Formats: sequence, C-alpha cells, structure tokens
Amino acid sequence: MTRPTIIAIHGNGGGAFRFARVEPFFSETSPVGFTALTLPGFGGTPRDTQCVTLSDYAAHIQQFVTHIDAPRILLGHGIGGSLVLEYLQHFAPSVAGVILHAPVGARLDTRWFPRLMSSETVRELGKRMLASALLRPLWKRLFFSQPVPDEFLNRFFAEYGTCEAFGQMFELITAEWFAALKPVTLPSVLLWGARERVLRLDQAAEFRAKLPAATMEIVNDWDHFPMVEQPEAYAHKLMQLASKLTAERAATAR
Repeated sequence: MTRPTIIAIHGNGGGAFRFARVEPFFSETSPVGFTALTLPGFGGTPRDTQCVTLSDYAAHIQQFVTHIDAPRILLGHGIGGSLVLEYLQHFAPSVAGVILHAPVGARLDTRWFPRLMSSETVRELGKRMLASALLRPLWKRLFFSQPVPDEFLNRFFAEYGTCEAFGQMFELITAEWFAALKPVTLPSVLLWGARERVLRLDQAAEFRAKLPAATMEIVNDWDHFPMVEQPEAYAHKLMQLASKLTAERAATAR
C-alpha cells in the first residue's frame, strides 16, 4: 500500500511556514509523507475574491488534496481544524482520516476572544498588534514557553500583518456554522496538548459529537504550538497517528 501523506492546514494569521520546523523530520524514506499548504489570504499570499464562504475554502483545499496520492490524512490546527470539518461536509471520501489539533469551533458564542473579535475595527487592531515588532517580546512570552529561534519567531509574528483573511475567519467560523455541521464517521483523532492555553481541552466533547469515530490523544508537555516548540516530537506523533488512521480506514474498507 502507498504510504499515507499528511496534508497540514494552518491556523489563523499564518501559513504553511508554521510547519517549517516539522518538515525536515519527514523524508522519502519515512513511513509517512508530509506537505502543508498556504490558503489564499494567508502567509503573504493574496486573498482570493472567490473564497467568500467556508465551503469555498474547502473547495480550494480539495484542489490541493487531489494532487496528492492516496491515502491522505488531513491535519487541521486551530482554524485549520474548522476548515477540515467543513471539508468533510463535502469531500470526506477523498481522505483516509483526519487529525484535528486544538481546533476552533466550539463555544464561539461564549468564549471571550471570538466575542471580542466580532468588531472589524478590533480585528484589524488585533492583527496589527500581533505583527508589531515593538510588542513581539510580549507575544513570545504569551505564545511560547520553550526556546525557538528568533528568525523563525520574527517571521511567525510578521505573517499576522500580511494575513488578508485574518478578520474574515471570525466572520465565517461562527457558533451557527458549528451547530449546523453534520456528524461525519471517519477515522479521526482529536489531538491536544495538556498544557494548551489557547483552546481549552474541555472543548473536546463538542468536537467528538461531530466526529463520532474520533479517539482522543493528549500529550502532556505540549502547549498550542508544538510544531514550533517541539518539532521532532510533533513529527513522530503525527507519523504514529497517520499510520493508525490509515490502518483503521483500510480495515473498514474490507
């Protein structure tokens, strides 16, 4: 059987670069392949005027996915998890399984940050503040608890400033959207760090309702960005999960 390939979908504010520290641990001889895409409007790419709904973004992902040999595993981090959920509403048969890593979608009507970002003015201000070189030492302390090369973090935060789709995500990913999602039965993993500070672990039950076949994987020493802070461990965990999901999919197809 062809080895599985993980297709990574980034969170808000950045692009495929967020997985740059993970990619070196995958090779042509590793049991699992890896690739990441940058969605339009992220990572310095122009916003696509045709992407006006989440289903439009899902269709864009599908165009990328179809160029990758099966079996395929979709990985979504943060809002990337939201986009994977939307993708499954339309194109679930195209993938062998999914990994949702601290996804966005649950409790959007009660969590303070999404409510704060309901204002376009606040969204634009927030984006500029996250990209600010002057405030970067503060964001480094809040986002990361382990050493990360400065050159990587400088680009990580600078990408917020060039993210044309940053505010749009808060308009499209809503409590109403999440409530309307139909459950999809597919080999799935809900991946969380036990030290997660951005998207709390207790939200997992809401996502399990959308993915009834999902199992839970909690890693003790991970925060929100292990692909940045612990890239080797993150790569090995992804390989393990992708192999597991592929085997589950093959078993159900017999």
